Amino acid sequence: MKIMDFYRYSGFAYKYSNFIALNKNFQQDYLRSIKNNSPKLINIVAYCLMPTHIHLLLEQNIDNGITKYLTKLLNSFSRYFNLYHHRRGPLWESHFKSILVNTDSQLLHLTRYIHLNPVSANLVKKPEKWQFSSYNEYLGKITNGICDWKDIIDINSDKYQKFVNSRIAYQKELSRIKHLLIEDAGK
Repeated sequence: MKIMDFYRYSGFAYKYSNFIALNKNFQQDYLRSIKNNSPKLINIVAYCLMPTHIHLLLEQNIDNGITKYLTKLLNSFSRYFNLYHHRRGPLWESHFKSILVNTDSQLLHLTRYIHLNPVSANLVKKPEKWQFSSYNEYLGKITNGICDWKDIIDINSDKYQKFVNSRIAYQKELSRIKHLLIEDAGK
């Protein structure tokens, strides 16, 4: 999540792996300066880090902002993971998939899908128990998170929690049968 936050801004002169080796006070001052003086490539609307993949809902702030952000994020994490686990080669199976969100309703449903992923995968029983997602930011349990959703989605935390919880059983059932669906029938 630190890497996700780090690469949102366009003004970084460091690679993340070099940056984390610097003095902690310098890191804090540098981050504060970048966040106050550099434009964001993207806003993170929602996220969920899963054991085998990630879900990101992003709003682009500059031309090619999402592509630049994902390139930096995925390459940086791959380098870190490979060094840490003494391995080589690609970490990600394929390129990211993108979906253009056209309506507020679609946006809201997509955040719910993202936040329910750990429940659908039987990693937790309730989405708030998964610490690697933005769900607790939406509920107001984390106040210094990395999401910019409040400027984009107009819903209070109690209504959002009810909205998400109302579809737990449905999403779990969809997850259970998704292998039966034909996604690429035209290929």
